[in-house]
Amino acid sequence: MPYRPPVPGPAAPADDRLADLRTLGEQLPRFLRLVHALKAHQATEGSAALVLLFPLARLGPLRQSALAELVHADPSTVSRHVSSLIERGLVQRVADETDGRASRLVVTDAGSAALRQVRAEREAHLARATADWPAADLATFTRLFGRLLDDLTASLPTEPAAVPVAARSREN
Repeated sequence: MPYRPPVPGPAAPADDRLADLRTLGEQLPRFLRLVHALKAHQATEGSAALVLLFPLARLGPLRQSALAELVHADPSTVSRHVSSLIERGLVQRVADETDGRASRLVVTDAGSAALRQVRAEREAHLARATADWPAADLATFTRLFGRLLDDLTASLPTEPAAVPVAARSREN
């Protein structure tokens, strides 16, 4: 009797889940490339350091080392960005009350104004990109994307100790 390949039937839920996971696995690198392109564009405009204002404004004064760990960046890169922010008057160093030898970074009034501008530009960009989306789709995507970010963060081998899950869901 000749071999006959099996006739595909309806996909099982496990097959659908695997297909969705594969698709997501292919979409995430594309998303990361887009983020990288946006960061490169910010760097050419000299605004790459401004992203450090978000966690500083949200969480309050932080040591530079804690900030680097929080944003998963090389300490030398964060150091250069912090120097730029200080030179521009957007951040200042203040004494750490718990350790007089250390300092913490604080957003200045000018830094808060710059942060509002960056946030407005980001929101305008997202508004243009999602202009044709129904409000319900945007709300659902926003909720699910936040959930994905929280779950991916929780799955990291070493989770940033300085940031509770509730604060991470509001990041940038």
